[in-house]
Amino acid sequence: MAAALPALALGAGLLVAAWRWLRGAARPGRGGSMRGKTVIITGANSGLGRAAAAELLRMRARVIMGCRDRARAERAAREIRAEVGERADGAGELVVRELDLASLRSVRAFCHRVLQEESRLDVLINNAGIFQCPYMKTEDGFEMQFGVNHLGHFLLTNLLLGLLKNSAPSRIVVVSSKLYKYGEINFEDLNSEISYNKSFCYSRSKLANILFARELARRLEGTGVTVNSLHPGIVRTNLGRHVNIPLLAKPLFNLVSWAFFKTPLEGAQTSIYLASSPDVEGVSGKYFGDCKEEELLPKAMDDLVARKLWDISEVMVGLLKSFGRIKSGPIASLNGRKGILDTSKVVVSFSMWCLSNIKDEESGSHC
Repeated sequence: MAAALPALALGAGLLVAAWRWLRGAARPGRGGSMRGKTVIITGANSGLGRAAAAELLRMRARVIMGCRDRARAERAAREIRAEVGERADGAGELVVRELDLASLRSVRAFCHRVLQEESRLDVLINNAGIFQCPYMKTEDGFEMQFGVNHLGHFLLTNLLLGLLKNSAPSRIVVVSSKLYKYGEINFEDLNSEISYNKSFCYSRSKLANILFARELARRLEGTGVTVNSLHPGIVRTNLGRHVNIPLLAKPLFNLVSWAFFKTPLEGAQTSIYLASSPDVEGVSGKYFGDCKEEELLPKAMDDLVARKLWDISEVMVGLLKSFGRIKSGPIASLNGRKGILDTSKVVVSFSMWCLSNIKDEESGSHC
């Protein structure tokens, strides 16, 4: 029996290697040239974002890396330039810009610079994310996973919509996760003030991504801007840095992840496909996996919930333009004022009041 173990291990290793080779061979080819097109990728210094940046650079796009840690982003950019320079001539351009999605101030500063410096924006890939972190808050006081994964990208996208429309046909790609299936949008505790479960909150933020993409696609009908969401599959990235794995189990986990998890490049294929392929020209409001359209659970297609989430998110990030119709409620005293509200508790309090007073109209729900 003992003598057979090495042979079994070798056989299993060969099977896994063959499976990985077939999976790689089945990967669809890249889209056409992206020459002359500008792409923004959030979280582009590592994992899926880095892989997508490298591939789109190979396709000769101008790629703007929106990253929180500028030093790490510059290092990743140098590495990507070296990789692409070895394999392709006439590659596009790689630009690093500081963007911290946990800070609405940083998001606004990033967008302000983009609008000043860029004449067009062809693709926005909302890729950055945080996964199952301990309870913490963003600079603006929002639960970190909901704040970064949903609210930061919500504000970013809205502030860049004008440029995307002017550059049409253009595309917005929203990276979600299959784990959305375990999330629920609890409008009474969006900021997790009552209870916090890191797994549930991650799933909720990924469900919010899909609902946001669907509602945005509805609002952008006829503009030439398409919006689609996706799941990348299970990928070996540093996204799981907050997940604790017992020391003794790490060797087995590393083996399993090598054998069965996607590489970042494999995981980024659907993002690249939605950003560049002519196959999805004009396709909007859909959900993809492995470069194919997939079905969603009913809760991810609930248009009423999507509209309510949009309305509340507008208030939370400070996009609500006027309080003129508000005669009573938790911030009636702010009537006529504009801008970002000072504290997350006031924002969430107003959001809940606003939700209870929503008036449904054909063009959407408004407070």
